[in-house]
Amino acid sequence: MRKKSKRNFLASTCLLLSLFTVLSGCGGNSDSASKSSDDAGKSGDQITLKYYNWDNADQEGNTDAMLKEFEAQNPGIKVEHVVLVPGNSVEMMKKLDFLISSGEAIDVVNLPSAGGVVERAARGAFAPLNEFYDKEGLKPEDEYYVNPKVDDKYYGMQMTAGYQFILLNKDALDEAGLAVPKFGWTWDDFREYAKKLTKGEGTDKRYGTYFHTWELYVNAPAQTVMKDPYRYDDGTTILSDPTYKYFFQLRKDMETVDKSAKTYADTLAAKLNYRSEFFSGSAAMLLTGSFMIPDPGNVEQYPHDFKTAFAPVPLPPQNALPKDYEGGKYFVGGGQLAMGATSKHKEEAFKLMRFMTTNDSDARQEFSGWKKADQNKLLDRLIGKNTDKYDVESLKNTLFGPDIKYLDASKVVTTSGSDLTKVIDDGFSKFMLSNEPIDQVQKWMVDEATKIINEKESK
Repeated sequence: MRKKSKRNFLASTCLLLSLFTVLSGCGGNSDSASKSSDDAGKSGDQITLKYYNWDNADQEGNTDAMLKEFEAQNPGIKVEHVVLVPGNSVEMMKKLDFLISSGEAIDVVNLPSAGGVVERAARGAFAPLNEFYDKEGLKPEDEYYVNPKVDDKYYGMQMTAGYQFILLNKDALDEAGLAVPKFGWTWDDFREYAKKLTKGEGTDKRYGTYFHTWELYVNAPAQTVMKDPYRYDDGTTILSDPTYKYFFQLRKDMETVDKSAKTYADTLAAKLNYRSEFFSGSAAMLLTGSFMIPDPGNVEQYPHDFKTAFAPVPLPPQNALPKDYEGGKYFVGGGQLAMGATSKHKEEAFKLMRFMTTNDSDARQEFSGWKKADQNKLLDRLIGKNTDKYDVESLKNTLFGPDIKYLDASKVVTTSGSDLTKVIDDGFSKFMLSNEPIDQVQKWMVDEATKIINEKESK
């Protein structure tokens, strides 16, 4: 799940894109550029593709294993794995944009979000995939959860999927006589659960939940059931949305009235760790994402003796439904593959993209964005040997139960995410750390966000 907000993760990686706006020269049309690309791309009858990403040291080996498998199945194609900036997607995209603007031939690139694809595709950096899908008789919506498009042309192919959910201390639930929640529970229900799970006093107190400092915990509905955490499909700010007033007040009431969550002030001052809060037993529930699935079984790093259950993210109650609400569908983040407009080997690049997104080997360590993948196979690998620390049934129902549906990509791409995030954080701090009324705070947020959107965003 998004770490800062765990949205592809998402919008924050687009912040630096405005620095690289001159992409008209990306075609690499000069004779020298074409010649050098052709020379680099072929060795005898063998074609060489470049695959760009931001793997860290652990991920690089798994990617190499997948690429070797592809080469074995396609002996006429060699793939060069280029790690632009290890483990840092933001810096990787800065370097990618420099390569694009300088005319570098790009075959296939892994980007951290759908927004990252759309922003560059709109400026001519990527090749549309429609003709290749048509040739293979494939409908993207049947293949992938999120399909980034510009003017009805497809540009992204979903490599990975990132989900949000609630971790719950199953032993604490049993002690309080509470069932593991299922799809359809609301944030009002979450508040009631938190009250009943709160126990003790002082340093030994177990809080019902823990809210970390990411945007995810400032307005969870905006981050989990809306396509974009900043703007509606019409391009206007979502900070006027009823979810903001509702969730801000929920947070404050849980801290000051119910005392079922540590205060925002204490969380900031103590620089608490969300994993430690949950696995130490200091909090019985935690809103988080699929990147934490291996953690309950990792008792060496996170010592604990309770079983972890899982529940879908609560939905907004009827009195606080988002403006563009799609009936309980959830946001799904994840990496996307794109094909460079300058690639000299587009058919082979498409073949590599399809292989990487549909590959189901043991080298894959993240959920696939391919709808037809055997996600349970990966889930078994992520859980590992300590299955006694998991309520496996609740985990599977949370991720892939019959009621769980996922949103497609947003129609807007927000490039001023850092500025808008600051408005959200400042507004939340105003409300939580002072007595400023919520209506006054929300008006200030809307006014500030509207100024930023009018100045920096194209509608």
